[in-house]
Amino acid sequence: MQHRESFTQLDMPDAEVYYAPHFFTQEESDLYLQRLTEEVAWQQEEIKMFGKQLPLPRLTAWYGDKGYTYSGLYNAPQPWLPVLLELKERIEAASGDSYNSVLLNYYRHGQDSMGWHSDDEKSLAPGIASVSFGGERGFAFRHRKRKDLPALKLTLQHGSLLLMQGTTQQHWQHQLPKTSRPIPPRINLTFRTIIG
Repeated sequence: MQHRESFTQLDMPDAEVYYAPHFFTQEESDLYLQRLTEEVAWQQEEIKMFGKQLPLPRLTAWYGDKGYTYSGLYNAPQPWLPVLLELKERIEAASGDSYNSVLLNYYRHGQDSMGWHSDDEKSLAPGIASVSFGGERGFAFRHRKRKDLPALKLTLQHGSLLLMQGTTQQHWQHQLPKTSRPIPPRINLTFRTIIG
């Protein structure tokens, strides 16, 4: 990985997680937030839970070279936007990984959320780069087997980059919990590589 000096490695056994809270400047972050809000084709997907069709508690979009299925939803890839290619290039240079797809989540307020999960599908390469723009949100990790380890919590800041590499997805879950605090909208991008 390049520019490792700007990242902090989180103290997590069985994982390789690096965090740069100010990877993008304030000015860059404000501009990217505006462009992504306006240029991305956001959708309100539905998933089947408890025998009912329920709207996902966030808006989503999928761009890249390959389609992807998660939570029973097939995401057909939309062609890369210039703003996404620009971000991809910056993040690939920092992470040392290359990505062929990106999942975008738009959290409109504190009640939009993402439950505990691991991105460990067989079609996914292990390295994932997570970029956040907008309202700061709490984020948590928990080990899948070791109950003696407390959940690790951090605040994902406007313009931050979180790299989850190595065996992180095999051993840890992560979530973005709901909050009752008033929070400005937040956009998260997870750059990933679909295999096959």
